[in-house]
Amino acid sequence: METSRHTSHRITVCTSCRHKGSNCKPGYDLIEKLQAALQTAGKFVSDDFEISGVACMAGCSRPCTVAFHGSQKATYLFGDIDPEEDVTDLITFARQYAELPDGWCSSGERPGKLRRTALARVPAAIIVSEETEMAVQ
Repeated sequence: METSRHTSHRITVCTSCRHKGSNCKPGYDLIEKLQAALQTAGKFVSDDFEISGVACMAGCSRPCTVAFHGSQKATYLFGDIDPEEDVTDLITFARQYAELPDGWCSSGERPGKLRRTALARVPAAIIVSEETEMAVQ
């Protein structure tokens, strides 16, 4: 019986983004290259991240889009990612993101191209139920 590993971070890659004027979908290539790069990045990074593809993240005008998610952390969405040129920056950011307690960093702190290709930074959701509010009072 196969057991799934627990990871606290995820990298999601759009698999439907196409290069303008082409049928090329770079997301699949990027997933492959990221998986290989994670394995060589060392146990800390490879054990803490899972990579998956998704059909669309609405970044069609800026292919290929990549999101970084973490439990109780800000989520980042980057566009204009090139599988041939940007894997090193993505792995460097993965190391950085894993060490950030809330996932929050400024554009100047991000590696290389990721300084200028962020499409969104979504704060971590803090959902409080009525039960939790009553217990705090």
